Amino acid sequence: MKSVTIGGAMVDSIAIIDDERIERMSMRNAESAFLLLEVGRKTEASEISQHCGGGAVNAAVGMARLRFDVAAVIKLGQDARAEAILRRLDGEGVSTRWVMRDARSATGASVIISSHERDAAIFTFRGANTLLCTADLKPDMFAADVVYISGLSNESADCFPDIIRLAKSQKAMVATNPGIRQLTSRASSFRKALADIDVLSINRAEAAALVPQLVGDHGEGGPVLECAADESAPALARRGLESGGYEMSLRRFVEAMTARGVRHVVITNGMDGAYVGTAGEILHCPTLPTKVAGTAGAGDAFASTFVAWLASSGKACEALRAGIINAASVVGHADTQTGLLRGDELAQRLSTIADKLPLTRWSLSD
Repeated sequence: MKSVTIGGAMVDSIAIIDDERIERMSMRNAESAFLLLEVGRKTEASEISQHCGGGAVNAAVGMARLRFDVAAVIKLGQDARAEAILRRLDGEGVSTRWVMRDARSATGASVIISSHERDAAIFTFRGANTLLCTADLKPDMFAADVVYISGLSNESADCFPDIIRLAKSQKAMVATNPGIRQLTSRASSFRKALADIDVLSINRAEAAALVPQLVGDHGEGGPVLECAADESAPALARRGLESGGYEMSLRRFVEAMTARGVRHVVITNGMDGAYVGTAGEILHCPTLPTKVAGTAGAGDAFASTFVAWLASSGKACEALRAGIINAASVVGHADTQTGLLRGDELAQRLSTIADKLPLTRWSLSD
């Protein structure tokens, strides 16, 4: 199958810091934690390394390893970082025919600080990622079975409606994994595109950010997803979503999004696992126990794998498990791509450890 990935391209510099060398502060009344860097003091790192990353690049590499014929639509600067990304894509068999170079800005880069449970803090320079414009988009770019849109930065996010339109004109499956700023700063254009989205993959915080935009038409609250008496309901199924003083149950959120046309609503929630909702049901899959080396790239791995597996098999239950397995492999490494599995290995793991990933199903017709 053919796929196109559109969005971010970065070079990540990853600093791994032993826990005793950097302080971590957790907020008592909020789900936030902070790594404290002391001004004027050098902090010893156990390792510093550079890797290629970014949402579109991570998704392209992941899909290529799953035997997709992949092309990346990204914008790079005229610099050494751009050359490193091009070498990486070539080495993974990803077509670079649609890669654009722009001298107005350097290639995107990030600095990732990994310590204390390896939940990374990230400094980001978006650079050329912000410069994608409608004039850059060509209909031939979207001649694929799957068009996967990662987070779009700043002005590049203005292209989102045109990307959706061009992808649909080619009858592609349209999947998107937008960032929270895209959901909030360009909420109107995002909502208008929902009817043409086949897979929307977001995390809990991103889903919560959409709640204030939905309550006017769909109301607050909603029925809670129940489990059998001998089972404990997953966290998000119990608590639902809250933002800006508004609350919405997971069921109502899925029903609101599918009513607006989204075919598959995918929500990840860290150690709580992941959910996929359609007009007929909601599925939940737990995570795999994993020794975490770094959390960066887990969302990209999950989303791109889910989309690729769904496009290939048509089975959301298999796609959900496959995404969980590949994301677990990725977090076993500090960078975003080393752990991405090849198709045969992922299929083998899926067949052997499916019993460790029991699915919970809720019918929405009840």
